Amino acid sequence: MNLKPIKPKRISDQVFEQIRELIYKGSFKPGQQILPERELALSMAVSRTSVRNAINKLVTMGLLEHRQGQGTFVSSPDNRPGNPLAAAMAADEATFGDLLEVRMGLECNAAMLAAQRATDTDLKAIEKSLEEMEDDLATTDKIGTGADAAFHMAITFSTKNPVFIHLMHNFYDFLFLGIKKNLTHMYMDREALEDVIGHHRAIYDAIQRRSSQDAFEAMRKHIAYVQEYFSTR
Repeated sequence: MNLKPIKPKRISDQVFEQIRELIYKGSFKPGQQILPERELALSMAVSRTSVRNAINKLVTMGLLEHRQGQGTFVSSPDNRPGNPLAAAMAADEATFGDLLEVRMGLECNAAMLAAQRATDTDLKAIEKSLEEMEDDLATTDKIGTGADAAFHMAITFSTKNPVFIHLMHNFYDFLFLGIKKNLTHMYMDREALEDVIGHHRAIYDAIQRRSSQDAFEAMRKHIAYVQEYFSTR
C-alpha cells in the first residue's frame, strides 16, 4: 500500500474555495469587479500571495477575468470560451428541454434536502436572492439572471451534500445560461415573470417551514411550468 502523508490544505486553496462559493452564490455577480488583492488579503487575514494564487486559478477556470488597467471582474458564463452548454447547443447535441429534464431531477431533490438541512445562514442567502429577484421585477420589469441562478445555487449549498454541491459547481454554467434563456423569452410576458417569482417564493417558504415534500413539489411545479411555457411557444 502506497500511503502518503496527509498534507494540510494550502491557504490559497481555501481562499480559492471561498471566492468560488461567493461567485456561485451570487455574492460576486457576473460583470462585478472584485476587491483588489490587498483588500481581499486584509479581509481574509491571509497573504497577498495566497490571494493572487487563488485569483489566478479562478481566472484559469474562467470564473474571473483580468481587464488591463481596470482590475479583476467576475466573468459571465455566456462569455467564457469553450462553454460546454453553448458548444452542445450549437451542435444540436443538447436541447433546452434536455436541460430542464436534468434540472428537474437534481433540483427537486435539492429543495427537499434543503428543507431538512438549511441553516439560518443558508435561509438568509436564499431569501436575499429572492428579494433581489423581486426588486429587479419591481424596478426594471425584468428578473436578473444572476439573482435567479444564485437562488438555486444557495439551495444546493443548503443540502450539505458534497456530491450535490460538486455536481452543481460543474453544472453552474448550464444553470446560468438555461435561466437566462428562460428569462429572455419571458421578458415581454409580465404575468409569466410574476408566476416565476411566485414559484420561487413558494420554494423558499417550504424550505423555511422545513416541509420537505412541499419544497420538492414547489420546485417540481416551477420547472414543469417552464417546460410547459416553452413547449407551447
